[in-house]
Amino acid sequence: MTQDTVRLADILETIQTLVECESPSDDHTAVAVSADLVAELGESLLGVAPERIVIDGVSHLRWNFGGATRVLLVAHHDTVWPMGTLGRLPFAVRDGVLTGPGSFDMKTGLAMALHAVAAMPDRDGVSIIVTGDEELGSPSSRALIEESARGARAALVLEASADGGALKIERKGVSLYELVVHGRASHAGLEPEKGINASVELANQLLAVAALSDSELGTSVTPTVANSGTTGNTVPARASFKVDVRARTSAEQQRVDEEIRALTPVLPGATLEVIGGVNRPVLERSSSEALFERVQETAAQLGLEPFVGVAVGGASDGNFTAGIGVPTLDGLGAVGGGAHAESEHVIVEEIEPRTRLLGALVANLAGDTEVGGR
Repeated sequence: MTQDTVRLADILETIQTLVECESPSDDHTAVAVSADLVAELGESLLGVAPERIVIDGVSHLRWNFGGATRVLLVAHHDTVWPMGTLGRLPFAVRDGVLTGPGSFDMKTGLAMALHAVAAMPDRDGVSIIVTGDEELGSPSSRALIEESARGARAALVLEASADGGALKIERKGVSLYELVVHGRASHAGLEPEKGINASVELANQLLAVAALSDSELGTSVTPTVANSGTTGNTVPARASFKVDVRARTSAEQQRVDEEIRALTPVLPGATLEVIGGVNRPVLERSSSEALFERVQETAAQLGLEPFVGVAVGGASDGNFTAGIGVPTLDGLGAVGGGAHAESEHVIVEEIEPRTRLLGALVANLAGDTEVGGR
């Protein structure tokens, strides 16, 4: 087979089958059923069954062709949509637009990966990993992704594109924290002075944390969910708030981590506890540059328009592959929009050419001695 055998009708059939199998990340049974389906579809297209890997109850799949992995395709089959969503947001194709839960993020990209590799006459050195908990931050699959990518020349991530089909050549790193304040309870009316008010300490710390942002460097430090107290007439003994950190550079991610851990209480007797840390390392532009150039060359060979590369704030499993030093390019999947929203959609006319591009790119990279070589 060659990329000339890639047919839009076949890819659309695969996408429909995937979308109509609901797979919310937090439902291990549903994810297992989805993994069975992905394995069946993949075996039919690729001629070989995947390795089935279950970690902490989550089902992941991996295909390895030939010897050492030179090119790793990264996808996931879980979605943010709860069971039953398909009943009110069914799969549909109307006026060149494909809709359905998980269609954009990222079952179209998964279908594209399977069809692109299926059309390759020589798959030696190519691997595909399909994880089942990406939408949760990949808690069970991170080590598997890093293991699968280690030593590869390139990792190609089939997450959906940015606006207008742009590729994602830079992703911010993500750190997640919970800051817990421990105080002392007392009666708010009879003897408030005997308490150590965790709510007041929380307010002090929340402002200190928010001040760690640096908009000029692209660093956001955002307090989110906060909880405090037990009853309306009790000085709170415990309070907590969560923090979402996004950073463009590893240095900034490390700087924020150090400063959060160095926080000290304002109220005498209060204590602080920091839970969490770096969730996904930064995907810096330097990790994508050579691969982005290769995409442009491949697109020109196929008669496609040049691509645009953009930086985005969201993270993906590509952050993990870049974090261990593997050249990584993201956003190679669907063109459309509405990720995690009821407006989720895919532009149908973009599917086939991008699948052909993906197959040609993988073949090019797998046959090379190094990224950036000729």
